[in-house]
Amino acid sequence: MDYVSALLPPIVMAAFFIALVTVIVKSQGGSNKAKEDAAVDAALARAEAARQADGTTAG
Repeated sequence: MDYVSALLPPIVMAAFFIALVTVIVKSQGGSNKAKEDAAVDAALARAEAARQADGTTAG
């Protein structure tokens, strides 16, 4: 029975990891994706406006 107690923790951790990845994948897309994309676009626009106001150039 020692092999059962040795294998149980990795099996439990693997199950939790698979569940976590599944939740992350399912949360991508849909209305969440639109909100996240809008937030990123707004942040990039603010950064670009600040860069142009400073008179610096990229690269």
